[in-house]
Amino acid sequence: MPWTGAGVPLTSPQMYSAGFTDDIRVALMWISKMYPHAPLLGVGFSLGANVLTRYLAQEGDQSRLAAGCVLGCPWDLTANSDRLESGPILRIYSRGMAQNLSRVMARHSEALENFQTPELKDAMTALQALKNPSLRDFDNAVTRVVGGSSPPFPFETAHHYYAWGSSHKLLCDVKVPLLALNADDDPIVRVLPIDDGPDALGPYVAFGVTRGGGHLGWFEQGSYWGHSKRWVAKPVVEWLRAMGNEMVHPRRNSKKLIEVDDFLKEEGGANIGCKVVEGGGHIIGIEGEEGLLAGL
Repeated sequence: MPWTGAGVPLTSPQMYSAGFTDDIRVALMWISKMYPHAPLLGVGFSLGANVLTRYLAQEGDQSRLAAGCVLGCPWDLTANSDRLESGPILRIYSRGMAQNLSRVMARHSEALENFQTPELKDAMTALQALKNPSLRDFDNAVTRVVGGSSPPFPFETAHHYYAWGSSHKLLCDVKVPLLALNADDDPIVRVLPIDDGPDALGPYVAFGVTRGGGHLGWFEQGSYWGHSKRWVAKPVVEWLRAMGNEMVHPRRNSKKLIEVDDFLKEEGGANIGCKVVEGGGHIIGIEGEEGLLAGL
């Protein structure tokens, strides 16, 4: 699923972040309406893994997902941010991620000019003043301000945003089967919730730490010389197949879906919703706005 501002046009001054879960929430509202009897499964990678974990923890037994799988989750954003800033090699990763995020902002510069909120204006000014920023620099200038709705955004500093957005203390709140995989040599993610012992995981979480794999690498030799493939796809697909085809899922207590002023919303839920505009629900991405699912 493309996040707000990453793969789809911006329709508001809000970008995505490591802790904001409403993009998943509204997407699942629509998918649940379209396929009301299907067991829905979620897979998240890196930042998306953190968001997926937070969604599952927030929803508990009301989750619209019957099971999940998270790979390379950064878990403790504060500790792993400190790790990224701790040496010259790791700062290369940090600056590379900041450059990618800066390019996302540049790609949406024209749209962002239409949302001249004081917070966004200050964030863009701060970003333009940065030279070769680290990920923390970017988050301190931009993400802590426009990475989600208010409250809790904006945050005072990136550290406050990291503390809010982390997922390592939330696993006991997950109430659906969740497979979590990290590599023991991940240069970005060095602090894992399993470090605090099995009681930190809760009864629904299966946590695996692989020998090698880097950050979302997990490569192995392919069928011929010079060819490589990701072996992690095999256990992930096996997990999803078991969760989707073989497991008997209990009836979920998900909130009832209702329509209010053409928006699909959850009864008694937060004031968010979605509707199809101009195209019948097909997401084109950054090529246009036909069928964009607009969040409110």
